[in-house]
Amino acid sequence: MDLSKYSREELEQWLNDAAKLWLAHDGLWFQSIEKKRDMEEAIEHDTNAWARFSPIEAKRIMNRLNIQPGGGIQALRKCLFARLYTLLNDQELVEESDTHLVFQMSTCRVQDARKRYGLNDFPCKPVGLVEYQTFAETVDPRIKVNCIACPPDEHPDNWYCKWEFKLEEISE
Repeated sequence: MDLSKYSREELEQWLNDAAKLWLAHDGLWFQSIEKKRDMEEAIEHDTNAWARFSPIEAKRIMNRLNIQPGGGIQALRKCLFARLYTLLNDQELVEESDTHLVFQMSTCRVQDARKRYGLNDFPCKPVGLVEYQTFAETVDPRIKVNCIACPPDEHPDNWYCKWEFKLEEISE
């Protein structure tokens, strides 16, 4: 496909559509397992999938941005904001230093849709713990993740989940 014949606006629309389709597919296979089995098994499979997907995504982002492994918090920040779902969700840095970063998801397409349908928050914390830790470790193995809050945890109305990333020295 020759992308050069498309305008920037058309390419941005394609990219946004691709992100929405990716998320729709993720949700549909999850719902299929949930319907056939139960929520617990669906979350188990989702967690396993994210454990494999997150490092792949991190490596591709690092390659695209020319970031070498071991780049610390600055590298992680760049990679977090280059993920596919940044096109769909609003995320913010709440705190940042050379050794520490607090990141929050202010809007979440999945959670917002559930709210529109009158459903409780999707309990994504088990998935998020694996997703963010494997993503961060791929960027820099010294980075450890702490979940401040993520559904099913209580959270304020202005964000859904909040994660803390700390750069720790590896003892040998």
